[in-house]
Amino acid sequence: MPGGNSRFDYASLDPRRGLLFVAHLGASQVVEINIRAGRVVRTIRGLPQVHGVLVVPALHRVYATATGASIVVRINEGTGRVLGKTATGAYPDGLAYDPANGTIWTTNESGGSETVIDAATGAPRGTVQLGGEVGNVAYDPFSGHMLVDLQSRNQLAVIDPGTRTVIRRVPLPGCSDDHGLALDSPARLAFIACDINSALLTLDMNTWRVTGTAVVGVEPDVLASDGHAGRLYVAAESGWVTVLQLRGHRLHVIYSNYLADDAHVVAVDPATGRSYFPVLRASGGHPAVLVCAIN
Repeated sequence: MPGGNSRFDYASLDPRRGLLFVAHLGASQVVEINIRAGRVVRTIRGLPQVHGVLVVPALHRVYATATGASIVVRINEGTGRVLGKTATGAYPDGLAYDPANGTIWTTNESGGSETVIDAATGAPRGTVQLGGEVGNVAYDPFSGHMLVDLQSRNQLAVIDPGTRTVIRRVPLPGCSDDHGLALDSPARLAFIACDINSALLTLDMNTWRVTGTAVVGVEPDVLASDGHAGRLYVAAESGWVTVLQLRGHRLHVIYSNYLADDAHVVAVDPATGRSYFPVLRASGGHPAVLVCAIN
């Protein structure tokens, strides 16, 4: 991969087109990769300290948070052309798409809020103040609600996107600094990574109670769910990767090992079961995406 040995952040996959978008934070660019051909398609430059990246295949759009400029950027998926920029709060990070309301939600980590924009035009739709530091955000299609980690409060906030109000704050016992978040909406489960005490919580979204806790790699960061196979991938700042299998409503660790330095980002292709990890150094000392599979 281009861009030198500097930090990567989030990655997002369009499985139908086989395109993986990787936020290369240290190079202030998004790298587009064709995973079927195994080659870089293009780099999208000029995105200061880009953290979050999210591809929305239905809209043929990619969204990226340029933390260094406190903006969210809209990009044409087919051409890589920047279509527009919208101001956010302080330290924009993770992203989620609400298809019911046609909006993009941006987590402002140190700003303690969510910025909501129109997915098509980039026009501001509003701000949800949450208080304290905020972790990742996810859309639950079954309820139509947005779920957000409140990492400095060890809570999960449930937001009604229609009124942009917090309707529930769920305590997370056994969690210190909830940052990572992934949902298995059909199973009514939320998975929450706690980066200070290296725990992964399973939360029942019917009862809003924690039903399981697993130990994962030190400082878990990005989660990726393969709903087809019932697997959850946890990538940690320590370079350890943990894979858990869902059996019934319980997660069981089926793999845990060191993968590479700074392998804290993961995306998974549900069609093939392959997982993708951008890392600072691979063979020859170059940055690369490691393509992995569970046997």
